[in-house]
Amino acid sequence: MTILVTGATGTVGRHVVDELIRDGRRVRALTRDPRRANLPAEVEVVAGDLTVTDSLVPVLDGVTAVHLITFGGDDYAMLPNGQEIVDLAVKAGVRKVTVLGGWDEGTLEPAVRAAGDLDWTFVRPTEFMSNALQWAEPIRAEGVVREPFGDATTAMVHEADIAAVAARTLVEEGHADRVYGLTGPARLTTRDKVRIIGEAIGREIGFIELTEEQARERMAADGRPDELIDFLINVFGNVPEEPNIVNSNVEKVTGRPARTFAQWAAEHADAFRA
Repeated sequence: MTILVTGATGTVGRHVVDELIRDGRRVRALTRDPRRANLPAEVEVVAGDLTVTDSLVPVLDGVTAVHLITFGGDDYAMLPNGQEIVDLAVKAGVRKVTVLGGWDEGTLEPAVRAAGDLDWTFVRPTEFMSNALQWAEPIRAEGVVREPFGDATTAMVHEADIAAVAARTLVEEGHADRVYGLTGPARLTTRDKVRIIGEAIGREIGFIELTEEQARERMAADGRPDELIDFLINVFGNVPEEPNIVNSNVEKVTGRPARTFAQWAAEHADAFRA
């Protein structure tokens, strides 16, 4: 059984590849630039682009299961061609699909649900713990994090836990037609996250709370488009409740508890050290 992993060099995709390789599976990894993939030697790395449907025709040959993501391109926009991707997958003989997406559906999810020949599982994580890496540079340079909404709470989830759930659903039975919302083991404020990183590196990190206006100005100066700025302000200024209700889905699927943010911070401590 060949399993195709799309987004294979991404934050979660790389972990999905590693999980499947450890399980002894035959893995084909999709990337737009195979020369920069830096994946294990036993992985079959192939060139393709989810936003270019025709590029997937040879990639799907001989594949029976696929890990899909709902976005593509340099701007990480939602895929406009979900139906075409699903049609190709079914025609190629794919029988099992895991879709990693957000809480707002794109074009892939309804197409997958409507394809009667597919066993599907949707994996919907809350905020990735790896988002904290955006603070690495200011922590190294100044020992300070500047963010709005210091008391906003999210149930951050480790990217490796997301991948472990996706990999299990691809190789095990019993996950068909399931939607797994994924969280970490606790809700944390922005201040909590900064403090925990400080504990991991043995250094007190300052926190300066920005106003919404200051945050917008900084993101605009960084070149972020208005649409993305509005999204980020809305998400962290009005944290959605349902995706951040702590659950045990990671443990239910993988058999072990979800990793804590303290574990993540310890694993990535070098990124924050000057």
